[in-house]
Amino acid sequence: MKKLLLIALLLTFSTLAFAQDQTTFILVRHAEKADDGTRNPPLNEDGKVRANDLASLLANQEITGLYSTPFKRTEETLQPIAEAKDLEIMTYDPLAKDEWLKALADKHSGGTVVISGHSNTIPGLANALLGEETFEQFDESDYTNLIIIVTDEVGKGKLVRLKF
Repeated sequence: MKKLLLIALLLTFSTLAFAQDQTTFILVRHAEKADDGTRNPPLNEDGKVRANDLASLLANQEITGLYSTPFKRTEETLQPIAEAKDLEIMTYDPLAKDEWLKALADKHSGGTVVISGHSNTIPGLANALLGEETFEQFDESDYTNLIIIVTDEVGKGKLVRLKF
């Protein structure tokens, strides 16, 4: 039941976005990472399950772009979606968020973009899209946030916040 409600919300927001040439941004922190002692760990087994769950959740969603920071864990979070949708995962620099988000909104106008980032970058992207400081850095142990923002102008987005 919970999954059906989430799918209904996604479809409602994406329908609104296509009808009004708005862009739908789906922001997600990377899934659970392995503790391998490196700065660039892959996903652990729980993370792989979560990445597949995300792909299943978005299976019926038309996605026009996938964006990830250049780390294994963020790329692997989007990999099941990329394979299912036959899309390439593009990398981005989260520090250049304002101009990058404006370019992304123009490039994917009327479409849906999925962005994978980190506990300290996804909140900033969401805040930039919303035009207000709604989100603080996520707790390091929290991998459950799924933020959906629909906007026709960066800084004036409408928010749906979910957990998955």
